[in-house]
Amino acid sequence: MARKKAAAQPTIPRPEKIAVALIINGAETQLSLAPWTTLLDALRDHLDLTGTKKGCDHGQCGACTVLVDGRRINSCLTLAVMQDGATVTTIEGLGADGRLHPMQQAFIEHDALQCGYCTPGQIMAAVACVHEGHATSPEQICPGEQ
Repeated sequence: MARKKAAAQPTIPRPEKIAVALIINGAETQLSLAPWTTLLDALRDHLDLTGTKKGCDHGQCGACTVLVDGRRINSCLTLAVMQDGATVTTIEGLGADGRLHPMQQAFIEHDALQCGYCTPGQIMAAVACVHEGHATSPEQICPGEQ
C-alpha cells in the first residue's frame, strides 16, 4: 500500500522585533521587542526591573503602576512600543543618592504595608496623586472620613 505524503505545513513568518527607545529612571534605553510585549514585561523580563509587580495582568490591582511622562499607568495594559520615546519611572527610580523617596519613607514610618507585593504600585500611585494635586488637604485625600 502506497503511503501518502503529508502536506507541507505552511510556515508562519515571525513578526520582526521593533526598536523601542525609552528613558527609564533617567537612563536612555534601547530595546528590541516583539510587538506584543507589554511595558510591564519589558521592564521585568528585558531590563530586570522587578520592583514593578505583575499582579492580575488585567489592570485591576495596580501592582504594576509606573509613571509614564509623569502620568500613572498600569504597565500591564500598555504595549512597550506605544511608549516609544517616553520617560518611565519605576519604583527603582524614585529615590536618589542612596536615599528613599519621601513617599517610600512615609510608607515605612507609617507601616503602610500589607503583604508588600502591591506596595511598589501603591507608592507609585501615591506619588502621582501628590503630583497631580489630589493630595492638598485631608478632605481631598480621604473624602467623608473627617
